[in-house]
Amino acid sequence: MESQRNLLIIALLLVSFLVWQKWDEHKNPPVVAQQSSQTTAESNSSDANFIPASDSVQVEGEVPTDAAVPASRNLITVVSDTLKLTIDTQGGDIVGTELLEHDDKLDSDNKFVLLTNTQNFVNIAQSGLIGRDGPDANPEGRPIYQAEQQDYALTEGQDTLSVPLTFTNDNGVVFTKTFTLTRDSHVVNVSYQIANNSNEPVETQLYGQLKQSVNAVDEKSGNMLMASAYRGPAYSSVETRYTKYDFKKVQEANLALTTANGWVAMLQHYFVSAWIAPKEDGNQIYSRSLNNQGQAIIGFKAQPTTVAAGSEQTVTAELWLGPKLQKKMAAAAENLDLTVDYGWLWFIAQPLFKLLHFLQSFAVNWGLAIILTTFVVRGVMYPLTKAQYTSMAKMRMLQPKLAALKERFGDDRQKMSQGMMELYKKEKVNPLGGCLPILIQMPIFISLYWVLMESVELRHAPFMLWIDDLSVRDPYFVLPILMGISMFLIQKMSPTTVTDPLQQKVMQFMPIIFTFFFLWFPAGLTLYWLVSNVVTIAQQWYIFRQLEKKGLHGSKPDA
Repeated sequence: MESQRNLLIIALLLVSFLVWQKWDEHKNPPVVAQQSSQTTAESNSSDANFIPASDSVQVEGEVPTDAAVPASRNLITVVSDTLKLTIDTQGGDIVGTELLEHDDKLDSDNKFVLLTNTQNFVNIAQSGLIGRDGPDANPEGRPIYQAEQQDYALTEGQDTLSVPLTFTNDNGVVFTKTFTLTRDSHVVNVSYQIANNSNEPVETQLYGQLKQSVNAVDEKSGNMLMASAYRGPAYSSVETRYTKYDFKKVQEANLALTTANGWVAMLQHYFVSAWIAPKEDGNQIYSRSLNNQGQAIIGFKAQPTTVAAGSEQTVTAELWLGPKLQKKMAAAAENLDLTVDYGWLWFIAQPLFKLLHFLQSFAVNWGLAIILTTFVVRGVMYPLTKAQYTSMAKMRMLQPKLAALKERFGDDRQKMSQGMMELYKKEKVNPLGGCLPILIQMPIFISLYWVLMESVELRHAPFMLWIDDLSVRDPYFVLPILMGISMFLIQKMSPTTVTDPLQQKVMQFMPIIFTFFFLWFPAGLTLYWLVSNVVTIAQQWYIFRQLEKKGLHGSKPDA
């Protein structure tokens, strides 16, 4: 098969991938949470207060909805340098989280809201103690904790902030639920100190769960390509390092597995909330579909704990609330960094991100880092590029001999193919030599697409002039148009062996087709492709000049 025809097929495969991305976007439209810090304490169904059954003492059914909200119930606010939490004193649930280092939109005065509890959308982090003596397993309702003040804040010079909430049951057992926030961290330590002042042992079991609405009000149009980012539950266990357990699976079957360590999470584009189970054997991971509320739950249960009479004991879990920062997540919990999902080409995407991150530390600007990454990639691929254009030039020189073979064998395709193979072997020409660099470029392109889509570091990252956010499309379409022009120049400079009129027409339209798709691609990805094309033009010009000196180029490229 002719080299140019192979190039056409590969290009069409790439376009097919882009078309599939658009089709997937329309088939599975994004559901964007209502970004509001407003919280509500209202519940309309028993599902709203779902509590998992304990393993030590089975609790029949679910905890019913409270008929009336006690007057002492309220919301408290906790602020660190990275997080602003809203905690409901009933149950001590986190019903609101703002990420103080991330704007909701570019240059917005509002911060990004990760957890929220509104009429239209619920995304909260719950935890408690169940079991025979667990206060959260009380059929009369979950405990209402007492706090010393309404507002807490991390002050200058303070590295940690602890917020204790206390509850005492009828037997005099004191439960102290403490939230500890650390400077420059997105990990919230949640501990329960159980002071058993009774004459009987106390049996409890720690649980933590994330509850989120399956559907929500879409208040933003968003970027088209970002629609394919996964939103939903995920977990990690000993048997599987990272598994998505989407809303559909939650509705179909309740997840139930036992593992050492592990974590459960709710993922969305760029951000994640995750309960990190205690580092012990026997943790249980579960899910639940709250059909009446249109919500899904994924959670964990630790091993049951017995506190002897007159003694104290503390159980602890951790909660990640923040962006998908790979190094910090890896330090917080094993495999939590895998929530930065680079798809099936992760083995290429991971080194590309590390290269980008390394170059950015020198270039400061992420756009310049993308340009430098392009130079590195194209430099590494130069031997293949040289082989590609050398092969194309040799194929062009063979055209008279190929035409003679066609005239000799006519419509006998078998003899024609045999004759072509003998000719290629005699002239030491690989007809597929021009395809290899493009075959390698495609997975690099797709990998970089996932890197630019998933890496929160590029969210709201500026480049220069009108490009103030590399993670969204060029607002004036300058980069896509320049990219299309560069593709046209490459096509004009390249020697062609295509004689079929239909193939020629398709090849002529390829720059237009690519330009159309790149109109909605992230500016960072378009910048990479544009710079890559410019480098290709320079390399192609240099290689062809060397071939002309050696007499291997044949006639000059078509104008």
